[in-house]
Amino acid sequence: MSSVANGPKSTRLPERNLKRSWRRFSRSTDGAAAIEFAILSVPYFIIIFAILETFVAFAAEQLVTNAVNTLGRQLRTGQISGTLGHPNYKTEAQFRQLFCDEISIIIKCSSAELTSKNSKLIIDARSFASFGQVPTSIPRTSSDAFADIDTGSMKYAPGGPESINVLRAYYRWQVITDLVRPYITNIRPNGSMPTDFLIVATTTFKSEKY
Repeated sequence: MSSVANGPKSTRLPERNLKRSWRRFSRSTDGAAAIEFAILSVPYFIIIFAILETFVAFAAEQLVTNAVNTLGRQLRTGQISGTLGHPNYKTEAQFRQLFCDEISIIIKCSSAELTSKNSKLIIDARSFASFGQVPTSIPRTSSDAFADIDTGSMKYAPGGPESINVLRAYYRWQVITDLVRPYITNIRPNGSMPTDFLIVATTTFKSEKY
């Protein structure tokens, strides 16, 4: 009698255990956070790197602007002179070294940037007969708004006392994060991937009677 009575219960027990196990498995959240993090971590870190790189690029732009203002003020007051024979005369290489010293917190100048105007760092220091002759646009190699810089007219030739001068500095800041490149790069050679954010800083002044 007992074996017959227990028969149906014994056959239903594995089925009930299986259902209970499946319910527990379906309600389990073990490892859910790890899976969600794995899915979201890639776009999250891309956005973080994009924010950091944009911040550093704009910080470098401010640093270049401060360097232009500092050295422009020294040219205006005669602390630096481009006139041969002046006690404070600086050659182009010496002037570029002074500029590199001003931006060395973030930007490190290579040996090429200390000697060549076609490197990442481009400096243009010239005098003009009037303020109306001072260029107001960025010289490009073509009419394309994203063309490279045309350095043909640039030189280091600041004027003496009471002369009208412009000091312009350009720096090709390389953008590494792919997400940021399409939005902040402003030098985009045809047929190649844009990589450079062009930093531009300008100051125009009339030198004092030093």
